Amino acid sequence: MFGKKATSQQENILILGLGGMGFYLAKRLQHEGYSVTAIEPDSKLVSYADANLDARFITGSALSIEHWREANAEKMDYMIAVTNKDALNMMGAQIADKFGIPQKICRIRHQEFGKEDSLLSGEDLKIDLFINPEELVVQEIVRLIKRTAGNEVIDVAMGQVQVMATRISAESPMANKSLIEIAQTYNEFPFRVVAIGRGIKTIIPGGRDNILPQDQVLFMAGREDLKMLMELTGVKQQRRYRVMILGGGMVGSLVAEQLGKTMQVRLIERDEELAEKLSAELPETEVLLGDGSDKEVLLAAGLLNMDTFIAATGENETNIMSCLMAKHLMSEQDENKQLKTDRKTISLVNKEDYQVLATTSGSDIALNKKILAGNEILTYIRRSELLSVSHLHGFDAEVIDLVAPPGSLITRKPLSQLQPVIAGKIIIGSVFREDKWSAAVGDTHIQEGERVIVICASQYFKDLRELFAF
Repeated sequence: MFGKKATSQQENILILGLGGMGFYLAKRLQHEGYSVTAIEPDSKLVSYADANLDARFITGSALSIEHWREANAEKMDYMIAVTNKDALNMMGAQIADKFGIPQKICRIRHQEFGKEDSLLSGEDLKIDLFINPEELVVQEIVRLIKRTAGNEVIDVAMGQVQVMATRISAESPMANKSLIEIAQTYNEFPFRVVAIGRGIKTIIPGGRDNILPQDQVLFMAGREDLKMLMELTGVKQQRRYRVMILGGGMVGSLVAEQLGKTMQVRLIERDEELAEKLSAELPETEVLLGDGSDKEVLLAAGLLNMDTFIAATGENETNIMSCLMAKHLMSEQDENKQLKTDRKTISLVNKEDYQVLATTSGSDIALNKKILAGNEILTYIRRSELLSVSHLHGFDAEVIDLVAPPGSLITRKPLSQLQPVIAGKIIIGSVFREDKWSAAVGDTHIQEGERVIVICASQYFKDLRELFAF
């Protein structure tokens, strides 16, 4: 697996479009050591990117062959077309194929392309990977709601290891304790705290770090120990059955369509014409007309009877503030009636800087379509190096499943001696050894060829690559 592919530092990537998605990808890829060139017609977007990124930019149309030649397209390893126009992205794949670019990735929103039964397949269109950010968000929301109690639980290593995110209340026995104290107190089964979301920051914690009330905390445990971990942290295993969705755009309406078959779904849309249209198209969903950012509208729509509230409008601030208000109203009712519920709020945020803020100010889970789509693309690009990459919603961190290659830094010393390199950036969570997953601790010495689970703050992915030499 390792050593067969050119190192990523040698790989060249051409991006068409520097809108939100293109800029995000260019930032991540250049940060991770790829050589990035982008073609964008908007001179303002190019100027902004040029001032903030170490990449090469060409101002002009992606349909200009002259610009492709200027970009040295024949030397590119990947072409990623993420403009707002499906037709332009498809044409980009055709041009890239003519220049001999091996891998073509395109953002295609239209549902009639790229499916198994589509008239035009990926092979016909010369596209190796189709990306539909809105569809990825819908799939993720549906998956989360169908999971245990709406708390995020990610399967790693084919489900043998699980990572769970939950908020710590003031009453939690873990509140105001250091990780050393927690490890000494709760030692009936192995688990680790691998990330803490606090304010707008993601902390990769060490033993002396404390967990504070309202922290969003990420735990890692074996599948057989997940139930005990949920009991310990006060997380209940139950499914969501009553869902309220704010916003009837593409994401809101598709989520309603998928959940409405098995759950009670109520959707609030403030645009009268769209509300009427959705009412006809979604027979299993109760569509209400109103401004969901208004407290009285939410209460009249039955918010207090809901298990999960999803804010999926096109406005970041509306989604974050609506979740904050919904969480407050539901919690207030639970306190007044002395109810012990675990109701959840999910917000859609389009600005990555708001991701952690949303989860620490009312949203239990915050989703960003750019990050979801970006990770899909990045995982595809790294597919020969990494077994899996899972983004942790609400954290600027990822869970990575990979194998330690021969000669890599990670194999040269026990973890305790690598602390100067990894402290605050990377946690080696588990190692697969003697046919089972074991928690990695200070004296663990990772051997070449061993499979490990790593939690890495997003901005330190380059350090992870140096540690594992990929």
